[in-house]
Amino acid sequence: MKKSILLSLSVILCTGISLGTISHAQAAGQVKKYQNCAELNKDYKGGVARSASVKNKGDKTKFKPYVSKELYDANKSKDRDKDLIACER
Repeated sequence: MKKSILLSLSVILCTGISLGTISHAQAAGQVKKYQNCAELNKDYKGGVARSASVKNKGDKTKFKPYVSKELYDANKSKDRDKDLIACER
């Protein structure tokens, strides 16, 4: 009886861990690449920064950028001034 309960719990635990890993991997693979800055700014008003420590090289901005390495890397071409913030406003 104890062995069957222990085996059942082990199977449930392993299944839960593997399903969690799969869904995380799928979410990471679905980063949206935007056509232009107007499209990106509809979802992220302040643009997208690669990390929280980057500073804006240009003028003052109205909005704080959203921080996401994956999203920035997918839309890196929209960072014209190369300050690691794409489409800042």
